[in-house]
Amino acid sequence: MLEKLDDIRRRYEEIRGRLADPEFVQDHKAVRDAQRTLSEFEPIVAKIEERARIARELQGARELTDSLPPGDELYQMASAERTALNDALAAVEEELKVLLLPKDPNDSRNVFVEIRAGTGGDEAALFAGELFRMYERYAERRRWKVEIVDRDDTGIGGLKAITALIEGAGAFSRLKYESGVHRVQRVPATEGSGRIHTSAATVAVLPEADDVDIQVLDKDIRVDRFCASGPGGQGVNTTYSAVRLTHIPTGVVVQCQDERSQIKNKAKALRVLKARLLEMEREKHEGAIAAERKKMVGSGDRSEKVRTYNFPQSRITDHRIGFTTHRMADVLDGNLDELIEPLTQHFQAEKLKAELAKA
Repeated sequence: MLEKLDDIRRRYEEIRGRLADPEFVQDHKAVRDAQRTLSEFEPIVAKIEERARIARELQGARELTDSLPPGDELYQMASAERTALNDALAAVEEELKVLLLPKDPNDSRNVFVEIRAGTGGDEAALFAGELFRMYERYAERRRWKVEIVDRDDTGIGGLKAITALIEGAGAFSRLKYESGVHRVQRVPATEGSGRIHTSAATVAVLPEADDVDIQVLDKDIRVDRFCASGPGGQGVNTTYSAVRLTHIPTGVVVQCQDERSQIKNKAKALRVLKARLLEMEREKHEGAIAAERKKMVGSGDRSEKVRTYNFPQSRITDHRIGFTTHRMADVLDGNLDELIEPLTQHFQAEKLKAELAKA
């Protein structure tokens, strides 16, 4: 591990040196890639420095205990410090093992979040709207940018479907475990007898594709233009600004009507299309692995229930890890890290076990 840590530290310093080179910064793609790599290395380098500091302090404590008789009061203090530093060093090294796990190449990408109302009619659409507001508030807390690509409102405050682009450092790494069926249990406002209903909405989180990842040829796309629908405003139902793209080889259909400009809508729709095609390629590539994993732990795909929101008990349960919190109001207000952190730790631990089994 020490050799790997030295290599990371060396590469980190090299990249920082390149970013200070006036000629290098002229290449915008190279700068973007370098900054992305730096952001991945920074937490590792910080932990390397912490490990080095603890190791120095531990060496000092060892030298002190070795130079004193066991009955000395100072020896007792140094011995206690030595034990604490040994524990701290072991903890930091475990954290480094997690940080050194192979990275998901998509972790630093922006994401498209697609939410659709499922079973439950109007109640499912209202819940879909609440889920979107939850992710929107979470993005605001992290100073990420949210841009709506397409939405289908119900007119009563709910959403039949919405697609939004979330731009920010590490967006995919934080939101990638949100994909799946989200179930809600509560008494709908229209329910006179007070019976609890169960409804659902689906969430899909797709990493945004770079041009080098997915190339879409003009001849493979059919472009349909239509009038935008939705709440009032100039251009709605009067101009053909909305755009629908159909990728002929795969049959994937994407539409965008959020902008008044047809050109802007087409550009946004193309970004969503590339993200969906990238996801299809990823699923195809990992098909064999996913099939084997399904035998052991289930598929984990979007058709499975991942989380339940029980309003009468103010309880949210993530079924993948058996985690429950009763701080529903905080979570729906965007304090989503309470769910994301244990999920991330769980899947990192699973990955670490797999890596150790290979070794």
